[in-house]
Amino acid sequence: MSESDTQGLAGSTVATEPKRNRRTGGRERRDPNAKITGPAYIKRVIPTYDIMGEESLLKIEATADRILAEVGLDIRDDDEVLAMFKKSGAKVDGMRVRFEPGHLREVLKTAPKEFTQHARNPAHSVQIGGNNVVFSPAYGSPFVMDLDRGRRYGTLDDFQNFIKLAYNCPWLHHSGGTVCEPTDVPVNKRHLDMVYAHMRYSDKGYMGSITSEERAEDSIAMSRLLFGADFVDKNCVILGNVNVNSPLLWDGTMTKSARAYARANQAAVIVPFILGGAMGPVTNAGAIAQAHAETLVGCAMTQLERPGAPVIYGNFLSSMSLRSGSPTFGTPEPAIGSMVVGQLARRLNLPLRCAGSFTTSKLPDGQAMQESVMSMLSAVHCGANFILHSAGFLDGLLSMSYEKFMMDADFCGALHSYLGGVTVDDNTLAMNAFEQVTPGGHYLGSAHTMANYTTAFYDSSISDDTPFETWTEAGQTDAATRANRRWKQSLADYVAPALDVAVDESIRDFMDRKKASMPDQWY
Repeated sequence: MSESDTQGLAGSTVATEPKRNRRTGGRERRDPNAKITGPAYIKRVIPTYDIMGEESLLKIEATADRILAEVGLDIRDDDEVLAMFKKSGAKVDGMRVRFEPGHLREVLKTAPKEFTQHARNPAHSVQIGGNNVVFSPAYGSPFVMDLDRGRRYGTLDDFQNFIKLAYNCPWLHHSGGTVCEPTDVPVNKRHLDMVYAHMRYSDKGYMGSITSEERAEDSIAMSRLLFGADFVDKNCVILGNVNVNSPLLWDGTMTKSARAYARANQAAVIVPFILGGAMGPVTNAGAIAQAHAETLVGCAMTQLERPGAPVIYGNFLSSMSLRSGSPTFGTPEPAIGSMVVGQLARRLNLPLRCAGSFTTSKLPDGQAMQESVMSMLSAVHCGANFILHSAGFLDGLLSMSYEKFMMDADFCGALHSYLGGVTVDDNTLAMNAFEQVTPGGHYLGSAHTMANYTTAFYDSSISDDTPFETWTEAGQTDAATRANRRWKQSLADYVAPALDVAVDESIRDFMDRKKASMPDQWY
């Protein structure tokens, strides 16, 4: 897709909306419960923030090359990928694979630097790569949490609720993947219900299963029923988030899943999970070098499987408390490390997934938002294109919080305005306002203010900006309490997008046959 096509895609979803929705998040309505619309994805106007100079970047890349050439990386339980790498020129000794400097970068030249993930509603298709930013909900929590019922295991009902909330939210561009684990459904069958829930309760882009090659292929097969087999072969419609078993180990479960997505021309998101001091060095530069080496191998694997298949360079840096051994999230070292990761991804011309709204807080409180903003801003400034974990992340990713979801989504709305930069034109320079307002006067009633007041500023649906007395009389509610009301109202207002009856029946039939073919497994 060309740059002009990309601009047309982004613009086509908001052509009938107020100017606010094309770039910012300013007010368009006075009713806080009124439905608002947003763009399909963000076209960033502000530049990325490059913190590291060329000499230091070369040192990190050289260290990654040394790791790959001198130490190597193990690939377990996937003889096919070992044979692929050997054929490409890598040195294979049992499970251990070593690569000469530059080998993997050469393989990666076939990977697209930008691609479209098509949604079943074309207005919600997203462009991944380049100057585009896509916000997606948090992923992978076994527990869910809200102010009314506390912390508990996630269910399919919770899973569907979060999909509905993401669908209703104008600031989240993607439906996500495993937004929480539906633990009331058998382990070997829940992937079918999860993928179907994304298809049925949203018409935004979604992610599929990666917990086995068969489950990845089931996710793709269901997508072929939804979009048509020919369309899927030529276009990306589903993502698979594939994790490296750091340090320096690719397990066959993940390699086979990644190759299943690539084989079908769908996008694998290649993500090391580096917990500094445990799965990687405690020092930032060493952890980044290790992650870079692991990601290069995973991304190259997809290109050997199918040259030209879309792939996303992913990264998940985190720290730990060296006193207790507990993971920590939303801390400054991984945040600044993400800036370097962004530079490395751009040097490879690959789309980037990095950071998100990380926190170890157990409640949707000040700690949660402080840590989340630290991490989320690093994703925005490092140039991340697909930002998983944009909303709902709590308790070190062990819990998906309804209230935190709404608070994070509201912050995503503010980021739409932030990424839009500062517009400079005759209207924004406001010379007519200066001509109307005399020195010592005020602008509240000026013609310029009246013409721009609905578009000038982002209007949060969670924050309270009333005077103290008004807030007191209204019940003295905090942000979490207001978020609690918002998610309940959003679910009450939810209306499912239409889905063709015949298509729905074909997907359900596929699911029924797959479930009937195997006994339930609960672990």
